[in-house]
Amino acid sequence: MAELIKTDVAIVGAGIIGLAIAFRLAGAGREVVVVDPNEAGSGASYGNAGTLAPYACAPVGNPDVLWNLPNLLLKADSPLTVRLAALPALVPWLSRFVWQSAPARARRNGHALAGLLKDAMPDWRALAEEARLADLLRYEGCLYYYRGKLPQKDSEWGARLRNELSVRQEWLTSAEVARLEPALPPAAGGFFFPDAAHTVDPAVMTRRLAAAAEAKGATFERARVDRLEPQDSGRIRLICRDRTIEAHTVVLAAGAWSQSLAAPIGENIPLDTERGYHIEFAMDVCPINRPVSPVDLGFYITPMAGRLRVAGTVELSGLSAPLNQKQIALLERGVRKLFPNLGPVQSQWLGFRPSLPDSLPVIGPSRRYPNLIHAFGHGHLGMTLAGVTSRVVVSLIERRNDVPDLFAFRPDRFG
Repeated sequence: MAELIKTDVAIVGAGIIGLAIAFRLAGAGREVVVVDPNEAGSGASYGNAGTLAPYACAPVGNPDVLWNLPNLLLKADSPLTVRLAALPALVPWLSRFVWQSAPARARRNGHALAGLLKDAMPDWRALAEEARLADLLRYEGCLYYYRGKLPQKDSEWGARLRNELSVRQEWLTSAEVARLEPALPPAAGGFFFPDAAHTVDPAVMTRRLAAAAEAKGATFERARVDRLEPQDSGRIRLICRDRTIEAHTVVLAAGAWSQSLAAPIGENIPLDTERGYHIEFAMDVCPINRPVSPVDLGFYITPMAGRLRVAGTVELSGLSAPLNQKQIALLERGVRKLFPNLGPVQSQWLGFRPSLPDSLPVIGPSRRYPNLIHAFGHGHLGMTLAGVTSRVVVSLIERRNDVPDLFAFRPDRFG
């Protein structure tokens, strides 16, 4: 007979979002159980670029991307690839993505995303202080690096949106880029985002956040949730293979796997997966001081503890396809254009970004079950938005009056 575990709050998912929520809820005196089949922080939270990007208000789907989509899909070294075998299943998501990329809708989505991002850094500083993670953060900004032709000022849709929203960005000349990052090859110019930050070790950060949550009283169950079963009493059961966890409130923060749990109980949320990759090079001293994104290559290079991480690209092909060595090779070719004397690749990784067509996460209560709180779909901004998302979710559960207007992020927006 399966073991029955009862708790106040169960959090499905031990990525950076779920861990931040667990830490804050446990700190508020709540009984919390975190459920995940894998080690805490071992998914996308482990392998991302490590950036905290409060400037990233431009949704992935926007007029510039829509205009360039044919080129992105057909170019040999494109940072975007779609596996043909996955295309039939992706058509509904891609259709929504194209729809959301139109100017008015993209602008609306950008304004909504900026509403979350404005609190991203203050909330992260507070979280880092409370959980004693501040030593893992560096506040060096982020550089968009243009190797070749420099676009005319304000010609890019994202740059115009950031100006409209008063996001701090500095237009750099070639000489200014060289002063900021002298080891880079000569540049045409760049954008500098002074309010950005990065972590020197995402894996250590998530492990320490998990330990901090545990120290506050949270417990962890290594189990895969097969399904959610709402009860007539209002409580919700998590059905696992060898145990059942029953909670007054459930937070669904399972990243790319959230849709498979939400759909059977009637949540029509168009979540799909952007597969992201990284490679790493071992080194004691990195050639750059901050995250750098060579815009034409479509990835980030981030200095981390004892290594240089090259992370990015987007592959649309679902959760089950194997690692694509072409994507690994693409990252390696690209970074060697900048630093040809790098040693051998030390490690490679594939992970799954939970992405929605409008680039907005789902944060808020289920429209069917008030005690089910959604907190997933953060796309490229899971690390960045962990602080603010955890604060909002805790406010919802504690029924405090400081919850912001979440209409743009609730599941209701999908009809």
